[in-house]
Amino acid sequence: MDTGLGDATAMIRTLSAPFRMALRFPLVQFALVIALILLLQAADDKSAFGMIFNGLDRLVEDTVELFAAVFTVKSFTRSWLTFGFMIAYVYLAGWLILSLGAAAIRRLIDLAGRHNLFWSRNAIARQRGIAAYRAWLPFESIRPAHVSQRDWEEEFAWPPDNRPPYPPLRQRLLRAGLLQAMAIAIVLVVLQVFTPFPVVSWLGSAVARLVGRGPG
Repeated sequence: MDTGLGDATAMIRTLSAPFRMALRFPLVQFALVIALILLLQAADDKSAFGMIFNGLDRLVEDTVELFAAVFTVKSFTRSWLTFGFMIAYVYLAGWLILSLGAAAIRRLIDLAGRHNLFWSRNAIARQRGIAAYRAWLPFESIRPAHVSQRDWEEEFAWPPDNRPPYPPLRQRLLRAGLLQAMAIAIVLVVLQVFTPFPVVSWLGSAVARLVGRGPG
């Protein structure tokens, strides 16, 4: 039964591979986002989809108005901002839903493998063992001949005290946030200095207006 389940899982992954590859293309994702927006817009206002679109429409409008408080937004710019933010919000929501769904599915698979539900432990372990071996091969290919495999793995892959060889999640998130903030700051400075768009000046004006509207 384990072998049959593993073969069925491998067959499903093989048959779904073209669809998963297609979904990774940005143009396909863009088309799906546009189709979803049109579907939400065509729904009745009292339906669930209609209420979702109304909330999304208000969110986009509030965002455009926020930009209008920083710089002049005329009809052409407003249409592009509305179009861009509508797509960005739907894409972000879809990415968040899919990420949470994938995390939930991984949790369920872990639970099924841990408790051997439907005799699935061997099939899950076999698939993950194949994935782990494929990921391990590039790491093993650079191991010096005079270093034993055990010492090599304990040094870089999985230390003997069972600590993962990467920093804690909080430290990784902080580092990623700092790197992204630096990248955004560099882009803003480049736009300010080398283009006709004084983005830094706009942001400074927006912050001054927000501070000026504050209490006191």
